[in-house]
Amino acid sequence: MSQPSSLSFTSSLDPSLLVCDVAGSYRPAAPAEVLQAALRVLAGQLRGTEMLSSPQAVRDFLRIKLGTLEHEVFAVIHLDAQHRVIEYVEMFRGTVSQTSVYPREIVKETLARNSAALILVHNHPSGLAEPSRADEVLTQTLKSALALVDVRVIDHLIVAGPTILSFAERGLI
Repeated sequence: MSQPSSLSFTSSLDPSLLVCDVAGSYRPAAPAEVLQAALRVLAGQLRGTEMLSSPQAVRDFLRIKLGTLEHEVFAVIHLDAQHRVIEYVEMFRGTVSQTSVYPREIVKETLARNSAALILVHNHPSGLAEPSRADEVLTQTLKSALALVDVRVIDHLIVAGPTILSFAERGLI
């Protein structure tokens, strides 16, 4: 009796993921469709999870969401009193090297979602995760503004490609 052979893709068929189009036909998924599906899965894993017990899921989500962007985005991860994820919200979009962030708008969104804590997030399209002096000042400004309404800033993460820098791990929060 012969051993069953392993599957291999030696035919001209593409081993990529397939999607069903409106007509009911299957076709290979485009890279953007694969990434969007992965983001939906990761976002589903984050919502309602305890933030501090699933830092890897957060990092994976952020790497896919922000790691390859060519412009800066400033986002907020809203948390409840038990640090479970309420929602990830992209607040501001900037240029290749900067974005304007308005503390008033962040406080307003935080109160609207009844958040107890936040994780601040932005990306550096340059690929360098080191925080600028402006990043540090902004973090302290937001931390002070949010403290006035009893909301804690848990961390500020900088996404630079595959690298993610944590202000909390660096002792900057």
